[in-house]
Amino acid sequence: MRKILLLLVLLAQYPLTAQEPAIQTEQDTTATRTEKKESPFNTGFYPLGFFDVDLRYFIKYNNYEGIRLGVGGVTNDNLFERYKLGGYVARGFKDRDIKFSLGGSVRFNPETKTWLNLYYVDDIREIGTFEYLTSARVYSVFEPRLVNVTQFYKHRTWQTSLQHEFSPKFLSEIRLSRSRIEQIEDYFYILDGVAYQDYETSEITASVRISPKTNFFTTKDGRVEYFDGFPKISAEITQGIQGIAKSDFNYTKFGLKLDYYIKRTDLSSTNFVLEGMYALGDVPLTHLYHAYPNAPTKDEILQRFSVAGRRSFETMYFGEFFSDKLATLQIKHSLRRFEISERFRPELVLITRHAIGNMDAIEDHVGIPFNTLEEVYNESGVELNKLLFGFGLSFAYRYGFYNLPDFEDNISFKFTFYLKL
Repeated sequence: MRKILLLLVLLAQYPLTAQEPAIQTEQDTTATRTEKKESPFNTGFYPLGFFDVDLRYFIKYNNYEGIRLGVGGVTNDNLFERYKLGGYVARGFKDRDIKFSLGGSVRFNPETKTWLNLYYVDDIREIGTFEYLTSARVYSVFEPRLVNVTQFYKHRTWQTSLQHEFSPKFLSEIRLSRSRIEQIEDYFYILDGVAYQDYETSEITASVRISPKTNFFTTKDGRVEYFDGFPKISAEITQGIQGIAKSDFNYTKFGLKLDYYIKRTDLSSTNFVLEGMYALGDVPLTHLYHAYPNAPTKDEILQRFSVAGRRSFETMYFGEFFSDKLATLQIKHSLRRFEISERFRPELVLITRHAIGNMDAIEDHVGIPFNTLEEVYNESGVELNKLLFGFGLSFAYRYGFYNLPDFEDNISFKFTFYLKL
């Protein structure tokens, strides 16, 4: 029943989001760009008068909230040219809790798209996630991995940020934030003999994103990428400051990601993603790192059958590994699509993923059992995409040092969903 419900949730999102292929194999044309400029399925917003409805908030699913319904968006230039008001409200059917965000922005310089933002957020977040501020500036379509996430924490956050474009290919953002963290899991962070379950954090974050070969066009709904040239370089640093606004911890976090793409004349392509993350100081588990696992903690292969993510480790179980130092390498090689018929053109993708990490003072984290990644974690597999209505199949195998004793526990078998409108 759960798998049927999951499939219905995915199909419900079909008219709301346009799913790009994992690796593009066709050149964009001027006509394509014009079509994308007019389509809300590429900007992520549907304009209704002076208000642009954000399509990402309509429906989601995860193991904590169950089905999550919501609505959100932001005002556009039809109301104010220099100001924006925005936010969202959502409710999970399983936890029966309301989440929301509310805030506004003021534009200082239209040429460099310099915006000053102030928002309040009351929501949940996955434990161990790391997201670059500037990556959120470019519309991201539905992320299938979210339906499998199991470990969350609650946060109430005030944040103000300044967004600036040095050039269309050089994005930057700096953010000040203050958060109240409340645990959903039975977790405690031990620091100087004191057990923290709920705590305060104050952070300053600076982030940049350089896309030297990426071309853009801009609509009134915001910035849109129409050709993903590579390499892309993202870098971010976060400083947690103890004592400011009752903040409990002092720490520093770094992140660096290189996304490199090779496209060949035979229409095959290879994508390399190399990423490193590092944290030092007094950092609770909620703010550390995982390698984006995507294997549900079930015993049987078919019980783990779900939807594969874009850049997640399909054989790594949720909550299995956490790190304060982490490096990952992912390689995807896409073969030329098979021309079986005009409408049936499946795509075969060969995938390999590797991760290594470590954690100091693991004994300070109590209540959530986990392992560390001192040795290299390895998985490889294949995807056969676009078999029917954007759906395909994914297979991956876990090998090397972290190979599990039972053969079937090392196997991931899932479906994929790649659709381009």
